[in-house]
Amino acid sequence: MEFMTVKQAAEKWGLSERRLQTICNEGMIPGVIKFGRSWAIPMDAQKPADKRIKSGKYIKSRE
Repeated sequence: MEFMTVKQAAEKWGLSERRLQTICNEGMIPGVIKFGRSWAIPMDAQKPADKRIKSGKYIKSRE
């Protein structure tokens, strides 16, 4: 299996390197491996869906 760096994946998917590191740390990309302080992302990995709240509305609202 071939891997790409966070920098390569960030350019490929249009994300910042820091955001991609956070995504890797949260385990949102299957097959990702951490080597010391660096992440190895599989070449065939798909860009994960953005699950952050953009509308300002929370799924579970306080009552």
